Amino acid sequence: MTNLQGTVAVVTGGGRGIGREIALHQSRGGAKVAVLARTTREIEETAGLIGQEGGTAIAVAVDLVDTAAVEKALQNVVDALGEIDTLVNNHGSFRAFGPIWECDPQIWWGDVEINLRGTFNTSRVAAPAMLARGRGRIVNLVGGGTGTSFPNGSGYAASKAAIMRFTECLDDTTKAGGVRAFAVDPGLVRTAMTELQLNSDAGKAHLPNIQQLFDDGINVPPSRAAALIADIAAGRFDALAGRMLRGVDDRDSLERDMEAIAAQDGRALRISSLDLQSL
Repeated sequence: MTNLQGTVAVVTGGGRGIGREIALHQSRGGAKVAVLARTTREIEETAGLIGQEGGTAIAVAVDLVDTAAVEKALQNVVDALGEIDTLVNNHGSFRAFGPIWECDPQIWWGDVEINLRGTFNTSRVAAPAMLARGRGRIVNLVGGGTGTSFPNGSGYAASKAAIMRFTECLDDTTKAGGVRAFAVDPGLVRTAMTELQLNSDAGKAHLPNIQQLFDDGINVPPSRAAALIADIAAGRFDALAGRMLRGVDDRDSLERDMEAIAAQDGRALRISSLDLQSL
């Protein structure tokens, strides 16, 4: 088990699915965990599960789009558990399916705002405190559309690509001060979000490939991303800070390949060298 003794972790979107598994893995490694989301019942359930296993956790209900609320929530975490060592931005919204002219503009923008602004809001509070202590890790979850087109999922894809670039910028800004940022793609996991894609009329009409992927047996256990993030929190993959790691990765192979990935500038958003020559 990864050793996270003496650390404090914050997990957003921690009330269910991938976020709950991340929170449990952080606790099993020895971290004290703050579970954040809007739905009080769900985050209290996660905190309760951690308590049943002998861990320490608190549930903090917060709207991550509300800047002042995020500031207050993270201060409450520090007051209750201590300074934050690991921030995991797992929260996500994907409700706008279809061509942009068929999407409700408010729902489309809501996906972008929750995903991107929520990540910005937590990071802007946590990073300075981490820098003051000379250590810390921020993990931002990305996903479909990060590096490729996502037809009929443009809001989600745009937000995730932006989070990837945000992660790179953040890491380049903070790494000299001992704070590292990572992006993690958990892979296709069956969650409440994918259930909406599978069962809503808009999802069936515009994202039929999601059902096909599940039918083909592609369903990554949430424990894969959770175990990876626990290793990130422990420092195992610091050489890949600023880059994207994946839940489907074999972690031992990833560790062996770290130097080569960094040397090739892999796992990052980049314009090809050929394109750069034409600029």
